Amino acid sequence: MPKFERMQFLIYILIYPILWSVSMLPFRLLYFFSDCIYAVVYYLIGYRKKTVRENLAIALPHLSEKERLAIEKKFFHHMCDLFLEMAKTMTISQKEIERRYTFSNLEVYKELEKKDKSIALMCAHYASYEWAVSMNFHTDFKSYGIYKRIRNKYFDKLVIDIRSRFKAYLITTKETIPTISHNYRNKVLSIYGFASDQSPKLNSAFHWAKFMGVEVPVHTGAEMLAKKYDMNVIFMRTRKVKRGFYEASFEVLSLDAKSVPNYEITDQFLKLVEQQIYEAPEYYLWTHKRWKHRRS
Repeated sequence: MPKFERMQFLIYILIYPILWSVSMLPFRLLYFFSDCIYAVVYYLIGYRKKTVRENLAIALPHLSEKERLAIEKKFFHHMCDLFLEMAKTMTISQKEIERRYTFSNLEVYKELEKKDKSIALMCAHYASYEWAVSMNFHTDFKSYGIYKRIRNKYFDKLVIDIRSRFKAYLITTKETIPTISHNYRNKVLSIYGFASDQSPKLNSAFHWAKFMGVEVPVHTGAEMLAKKYDMNVIFMRTRKVKRGFYEASFEVLSLDAKSVPNYEITDQFLKLVEQQIYEAPEYYLWTHKRWKHRRS
């Protein structure tokens, strides 16, 4: 085993027992532990605090510094909850996750399945995007989540194994087009999850749009693939009801993507994400450098 791989394995066997132990905690203890982690992450380590503060100033300039600081603290609290909820996914039961992550209008999605076309589901890094995987208990289509491969192959496999508990197949960005193409040719009806709100690489940016009032490059892959492979497009909105409880709803973006002018679906998606953020900004993933490539 190469030295680099040995190091990856060592890190894995050291951290895995901790994650497993956390996943076995009852929720009351889980959130008490989250409060403790928040104090360390926010006040002692200051994890990406500068990035979060800059992002909030760019996206929410109409708010006072005091108001943004309050959002900043709420966000870090939520982020710690989110991380431990991700660990909890290792052992959470189907009954428990369905109790904590519900759908207000699942019939909107089920109607799309009756149209015998695959579905591109667009969502944001907002609220609980990890527990959204419970949707797979309600779909008759084959379900794929598009993700960025984790450098540590042992943790990468762990994430894949966790998702498989919820009938989800993970595919990397490089595997996306071959997978969709294969399923299209073989008439395998599928749903593909695209978290399309983060910043693309500049050399792969085909479209710039205003997001939170700032012109930035945006991902257009979901829209372009929906056009090419004749998929219906749907948006999934998630709101945090209270600590540990979430509710998702669906909104159809297009039933005929080919007929929609280029980038219109993407722009519509961004507007819906903006609505989520303005309603409760503390639940958006502010640690990513979403506005690093912006036009003045």
